[in-house]
Amino acid sequence: MRVLTFNVQNLRLRRPDGRERLDGARDGEDGADPLDYADRRLTAEVLARADADFCALQEVFDRDTLDYFHDHLLRATGATPWPYRACLSGNDGGGRDLAAMARRPFAARSDARLLPGDLGLQGLPGARADLPVFSRDLLEVGLGALSLYVVHLKAPWPDPEAAWQRRRVEALAVRRVIEARHPDPGALWLVLGDLNDPRRDPERAVAPLLAPFGVDLTERMPEAERWTWWQDDHHRGCPDAMIASPALAARWPGAVPRAIRAGLSREAGGRQPRLEDVGALRPRASDHAALVLDLDGL
Repeated sequence: MRVLTFNVQNLRLRRPDGRERLDGARDGEDGADPLDYADRRLTAEVLARADADFCALQEVFDRDTLDYFHDHLLRATGATPWPYRACLSGNDGGGRDLAAMARRPFAARSDARLLPGDLGLQGLPGARADLPVFSRDLLEVGLGALSLYVVHLKAPWPDPEAAWQRRRVEALAVRRVIEARHPDPGALWLVLGDLNDPRRDPERAVAPLLAPFGVDLTERMPEAERWTWWQDDHHRGCPDAMIASPALAARWPGAVPRAIRAGLSREAGGRQPRLEDVGALRPRASDHAALVLDLDGL
């Protein structure tokens, strides 16, 4: 099985004057942009190239958006379809929800309504008793023997310290959910998505998910290849993650995530060739690369 995580940067279907269009891989809502369609065609090409059996997507506006993107752009690439899809409503008022697509049936559950008190996290810095514990959601997916936990944690702005505290609470919440679901140490689970966690912090906010609790599989990547995100100020980072249960990491000791940067802006650099239509800044598939992992025999 091939598993993918990809922050597709503000994928949203709009219907101005009854006409359907998708927002491009850009921030802000300044109306239509002539490069929007080119962006989204590249997003589809990256997913087609990855050819993953399961796709965890971040920043999808809603199920209508996901279905439209699949049926109109992904199908046009000639890729094998993903007939099983989910996009459940989360807590981001801007509609940056979590989504999943798969080529086999799966069960999906949203944890967007969980409060800190539901997980014993009340009173911690960054946790308000009356607000959901997750900034967006924790999307739980059951896919046969594998359990997947799709995340998109709090971004480190506008207040980095407050955002760190919120991410720490979110990471603790993910851990509590997993511990409740999987008391068996042999369970196969994988946390994947956008942690929004600067690895340069003296202490990572997501430390509760890391060793000895989980194994950060991106640490298996060559250091020079351990980046999945690029900002226009030429800053690189690796906020996208795949954190495996110890049992999963031990069962697949040679499984190494691979970044697909073919849709990143050319100015992001790196040795990986770009898709033909990618521009210096735009068009682009996203400001993130896709991250894929092969789990043979699953």
